[in-house]
Amino acid sequence: MSRIILLIIFACVPILVNAQTTSPTPDDEPDFIVPARPTVSNPAQFQQPGVLQLEVGYSANFISRGNFNVQQDVPLALRFAVSKRILIELDSDSPYSLKIPFGRTQNGLGDTQLGIQAVLLKEKESRPGIAFAYYVKLPTGDKKRGLGTGRVDHIFLGLFSKTVKRTTVDFNGIYLLAGDTGDRKHSPSGQVALAVTQNLTKRFGVQGEVSGYGRSDRQPGAIFGLGVVTYQINRRAVLDGGIRFGMTQFAQRAGIVAGITVGIANLYKKHH
Repeated sequence: MSRIILLIIFACVPILVNAQTTSPTPDDEPDFIVPARPTVSNPAQFQQPGVLQLEVGYSANFISRGNFNVQQDVPLALRFAVSKRILIELDSDSPYSLKIPFGRTQNGLGDTQLGIQAVLLKEKESRPGIAFAYYVKLPTGDKKRGLGTGRVDHIFLGLFSKTVKRTTVDFNGIYLLAGDTGDRKHSPSGQVALAVTQNLTKRFGVQGEVSGYGRSDRQPGAIFGLGVVTYQINRRAVLDGGIRFGMTQFAQRAGIVAGITVGIANLYKKHH
């Protein structure tokens, strides 16, 4: 897993170097990139049309009260802005590692998500930005080894974002139709996430988030807290790192996150 992370970082170096020569974004245009990681909530609006955005990192959960000791994965997302109002996304949690108490460590592929997001109302001074998104989770992880659920899930999201000066608030309401392990085809549950982002300087920022999900047929409900520090290398690259902690009885006790968001290229822009 560490070798894969290093390879991804080295692959991003040429992009970061070339990004130093790009021109600034006009005030009336979206930013070249708009990171959606590492929070659970996503922003209602996204990057410039035509920009292919890569998000990759490392995530680990430790000392669970459940059935594992250490859970690790390399979350990867490709987000492409088709237009100012439409975004398509591919998410993967591979490679995935699960260390089971008194057992062997299981390694392999995790599950995969495909999604589309539509901006319903653009953010203005008098109102937040409002968007709707739909994701389908594909069971690409090995269920027998505990690396996936073996079921198809459907996720519906309502997204709300508002920025006032240097502070941005993102709220997501999520309705999940999870593949059921019982007689029913799907089991419904809800999830919410509220994140606040504060820009401290031109490059440094902090994020705080509270998220939680309700009880389903597979697991009890849980609430989590997340604290993150971000550093903007340039307009095309942002680093992040932070800690996650459980706030209820059945949540994982602790975890860490770290990663990078990179604007790979504007596919609509002609290069000579």
